[in-house]
Amino acid sequence: MIRAIAGKELRSLFMSPLAWVILGVVQLILGYFFLLQVDQYLMLQPRLAGMQSAPGVTDVVVAPLFGNASVILLLVVPIITMRLISEERRSGTLGLLTSAPVSPTQIVLGKYLGIVAFLGIMLAITALMPLSLLAGGWLDFGKLAGGLLGIGLLVAAFAAAGLFMSSLTSQPTIAAVSSFGLLLLLWVIDWAARSQGATGGVLSYLSLLGHYESLIKGLFKSKDVIYYLLFIGMFLAFTVRRLEAERLTG
Repeated sequence: MIRAIAGKELRSLFMSPLAWVILGVVQLILGYFFLLQVDQYLMLQPRLAGMQSAPGVTDVVVAPLFGNASVILLLVVPIITMRLISEERRSGTLGLLTSAPVSPTQIVLGKYLGIVAFLGIMLAITALMPLSLLAGGWLDFGKLAGGLLGIGLLVAAFAAAGLFMSSLTSQPTIAAVSSFGLLLLLWVIDWAARSQGATGGVLSYLSLLGHYESLIKGLFKSKDVIYYLLFIGMFLAFTVRRLEAERLTG
């Protein structure tokens, strides 16, 4: 049942013009930034050749690409997730779905996996950009793998939060704005952590940005992966509880 719901969500996304527009625009913007970084690397290459322990193409081109991708997806994911449940509630089909012989957990996991599959396709296309550099150079595959893992976990966390916010309202626009506000707060909380002394450690751990920065630098730390898994699990659990409460009251 989870697989069927996920497949339905993925098919509905690809049947929507909005999804194709988002997919095309994101790749166009990231492609532009990627070419800018490649051009910058070519300009710096004569200077880097005379330096010891000089940053390589992965540091100068790939890491900034993943950094730009994270900011763009912070804006894009709430738009993609805003209709997941709120549209069902507004159209009246959510009541039918929750009354069907399928559990809220299956509904949530199905919708979540469908949106994650779509975002995974988007990231796979993005990954072709740094891989194209292998035609004329060398990449640090450790840092590349860390960056791909980081952006994958980050986007999965965005989707979990967006799904939860979509479950709270019947208005997709409100869901999108609320999701963006929540994600932005968790994104910039790291800036506040740097000036908070003793409480800074707690705020820093809550920051989406702090854990992501380590991964795109190729620094694999289990605490960063655990943070994202806990984040995803928590928001999925919140969404399940929301649908269970709606089933009981509806």
